[in-house]
Amino acid sequence: MQALSAFLRAERARGVVIYPPGSQMFAALDATPFAAVKVVILGQDPYHGPGQAHGLSFSVPPGVPVPPSLRNIFAEIERDLGFAAPDHGCLLPWAKQGVLLLNAVLSVQAGQAGSHQGKGWEGFTDHIVETLSRDREGLVFMLWGSYAQAKGRIIDTRRHCVLRAPHPSPLSAHRGFNGCGHFGKANRWLVGGGQTPIDWCLPARDRLPPSPLAHADTI
Repeated sequence: MQALSAFLRAERARGVVIYPPGSQMFAALDATPFAAVKVVILGQDPYHGPGQAHGLSFSVPPGVPVPPSLRNIFAEIERDLGFAAPDHGCLLPWAKQGVLLLNAVLSVQAGQAGSHQGKGWEGFTDHIVETLSRDREGLVFMLWGSYAQAKGRIIDTRRHCVLRAPHPSPLSAHRGFNGCGHFGKANRWLVGGGQTPIDWCLPARDRLPPSPLAHADTI
């Protein structure tokens, strides 16, 4: 983590724009504490466009246009559960219910997808997934795409539900993400284990909770 912090500081010092802001890099962990996790949705790295990334995988702040992958996620929820897509792309209400929206890599250079892979984040997020698998019971892990599925090797499938599908990107959603039924399957697993299901129906934009910003911009 010291090497990762040094890399991020050096990049900023030479004028590189990094998303999300440092205050939001750990927003997923702020919004969904370890003991509250029920479902883990693993993304690859943050959105690399201006104003998109705010620390929750696949999510964008209210008022930012919904990216194509998230539109496909909303379409699958509507097909699976009948909930129409909301008027925004902020997934914070899911996080508040126990959905850990975790990217494998927690930062990215503006306009350069995958630019911070191999800089240290993967070891950190591997540790999060491994610790959840070891110390919690009955979680649901949604692994979409090969990058997320690579973390499946450290999940104990005897104790947790692991759901795999292609990535919801328009390039691959038609290969099996569309129609995967993961959201209904997750809730059936949770209810079967005596847990409260997730309400996947997001509230309207004007009813959203405030966004968590717990960390100072110091990384």
